[in-house]
Amino acid sequence: MTTTFETLTVGDSIDGPKFSVSRESIRLFCDASLDYNPLHLDDNYMKGDFGKTNFGGIIMHGMNNFGLITRMLTDWAYPAGAIHRRLETRWVKPVKPGDTIQPVGIIKAKQTTKNSRFVLIDVLVKNQNDEKVAVGEAMVEFPVAAAAA
Repeated sequence: MTTTFETLTVGDSIDGPKFSVSRESIRLFCDASLDYNPLHLDDNYMKGDFGKTNFGGIIMHGMNNFGLITRMLTDWAYPAGAIHRRLETRWVKPVKPGDTIQPVGIIKAKQTTKNSRFVLIDVLVKNQNDEKVAVGEAMVEFPVAAAAA
């Protein structure tokens, strides 16, 4: 069933795809983003303290969370003709090889203006232990209904 602006209610949720993080997926993201920071590739570099944090090994790119949230929003919005307009995220916990993460969205508000209709969504990414690894907010714009235009 395709989502419509009219049928959405505050509190509705969106489940994104689960993603299994591996050394290979981290390496592929390095290649795609051209970000070869040793945080993501070098266990020896990560054995010591990084800043005030000791991750104990390599970690996934935070932007990989952003990509998963974007995929979730696009897969949900596109069939309704809606457009993903804005996404702000903050990383709250490192993600390591062997983790499985999943983005989730929760509708928090609907707004209608003269020219458009918007949905604000709280977004988060959780790991296999139900811990939040990223949080943020997104905005999706739905087309103005033909009858209302």
